[in-house]
Amino acid sequence: MKRYQMFVAGDFVDPVDGDAQIPRAKPHDVDLAVRSAHHAMTTGPWSKFTATQRGKFLNAIADLVEKNRDHLAEIETRDNGKLLRETRGQLGAIAECWRYYGGLADKIEGHSIPIEKADALAFTTREPVGVVAALTAWNSPLWFAAIKCAPAMAAGCAVVVKPSEFASASTLEFAALVKEAGLPPGVFNVVTGLGQEAGSALVEHPDVAKITFTGSDVTGAKVYETAARAMKRVSLELGGKSPNIVFADANLELAAAGAVSGIFGASGQMCTAGSRLLVQRSILDDFTDRLLKLARNIRLGDPMDPETDVGPIATPPQFQKVMDYLAVARADGARCVLGGKPALGPGLTGGQFVEPTVFADVTNQMRIAQEEVFGPILSIIVFDTEQEAIQIANEIDYGLVAGVWTTNMGRAIRMSKALDVGTVWVNTYRAYSYMVPFGGMKRSGLGRESGIEAVNEYLETKSVIISVAEEAPDNPFIMR
Repeated sequence: MKRYQMFVAGDFVDPVDGDAQIPRAKPHDVDLAVRSAHHAMTTGPWSKFTATQRGKFLNAIADLVEKNRDHLAEIETRDNGKLLRETRGQLGAIAECWRYYGGLADKIEGHSIPIEKADALAFTTREPVGVVAALTAWNSPLWFAAIKCAPAMAAGCAVVVKPSEFASASTLEFAALVKEAGLPPGVFNVVTGLGQEAGSALVEHPDVAKITFTGSDVTGAKVYETAARAMKRVSLELGGKSPNIVFADANLELAAAGAVSGIFGASGQMCTAGSRLLVQRSILDDFTDRLLKLARNIRLGDPMDPETDVGPIATPPQFQKVMDYLAVARADGARCVLGGKPALGPGLTGGQFVEPTVFADVTNQMRIAQEEVFGPILSIIVFDTEQEAIQIANEIDYGLVAGVWTTNMGRAIRMSKALDVGTVWVNTYRAYSYMVPFGGMKRSGLGRESGIEAVNEYLETKSVIISVAEEAPDNPFIMR
């Protein structure tokens, strides 16, 4: 097994103390990384580069990601159990994400403002917010690194990435590509370790100006609270309990496939999982039959196997959490119509596999409908009217995404406006793009990632007013 090192100031280094396959950084190690980033963007070469020069480095990273796509995908799959065919596909989008922000770097502009004072020129500039702490989740480490770091670096910031302790290897492999791209030391740093040690030290560091975090809403709230005490800027991409709403006029074949993909893709280990399936009563039996037929044919197994549809649960604690929620659902009166237990069989025994599970007779008040499980458990909730569907969908603390399945365009537009979520997918699900802003409402987070809007999260607007008057005012005490 490969032994890894942290990436700080352009070199791979060991932590001050400790020796492990993945370094366990302590506050002193975090301090070195943050100071390296601070130097890079204040007095180092990065601070003197033009925006076009910065963009060329991001494009070089994109080229190397593309070149090393298969290697990075294999590392990430071995680390978190995500399907190899999915991680490989995602790596293609990751390369394009870096290229997108490489092209955007020199399109960041201020504005000239025609103010009411005839003898003054007013304009704004956009400046990097400062050192960025990027804390990423274990289910898609390289994707999160890209959508956080690429816009931050395009804006002129330097970053310190702290990947999840459950999946750090791919981020460290990526750091080697950053080094190969010739990025100046300190612009991109990686510290690994535990959240309560390295993560807390990074969030609390006085030289960190901006924190971007992906993870649970509970941890996100703690990050937000810590950041608020020091007036740091924050963006949070947190949990979800997303409604996937199927109306009677929908294409039921497409909707059933979308429902299966929305909850069983990535073993349900995604913040956007469509774990609440809202089905109109008149099609309940027909749609449930279609859904179960597809779900019964799901192939569980080795995520490296191209024939596998659903892989394992990534970590032992997460596997136990999923098991606990199966018991909770039954205790609350939900009726299990598919799965509901660990998956066994050839190639599965001893692994953390869970059968694709569907519960019927679920009400929106049950814990299985209100709490994020992060596993392959689907709850079917019945509704009668459009207004009732909206009410059920919005009666929850989360607001990340929603799916709407209908052939009625008016309904699609009404639902898109009425749902309290950051993204609405109509007649599709799990449709992502690095060009489209993504983020949540309510406990699903703050701020937006991806798209042009993401760069604004890493910029400060500075206003400048220059007087061109050649004579002193009659009264110097009157506000100009």
